[in-house]
Amino acid sequence: MIVPMRTVLVLSAVLFGIGVFGFLARRNLILMLVSAEVMLNAVNLSLIGFSRHLEDPRGQVLALFVIAVAAAEAAVGLGLVIALNRNKPGAGVADLSELKW
Repeated sequence: MIVPMRTVLVLSAVLFGIGVFGFLARRNLILMLVSAEVMLNAVNLSLIGFSRHLEDPRGQVLALFVIAVAAAEAAVGLGLVIALNRNKPGAGVADLSELKW
């Protein structure tokens, strides 16, 4: 069964909108990182949908690179959360500016 391209794009747009809303509305750093992952997955969905529609594997290869970047982003974000939690337990996003090298 082939899913129509319009359905893939609508689902991708809805996921991206949920990610943007979650990123802008939350002040919890972990929830902001999860929202960024949702946005990246929405981009992956549209890349793979266009790749299948155009019968060109380059979109799927690019989606794999986006997954690798998302993994690196999650690792850096988790490092920031751990560093912030060691300095000030229960701190929020506004306290990130207090981290010094």
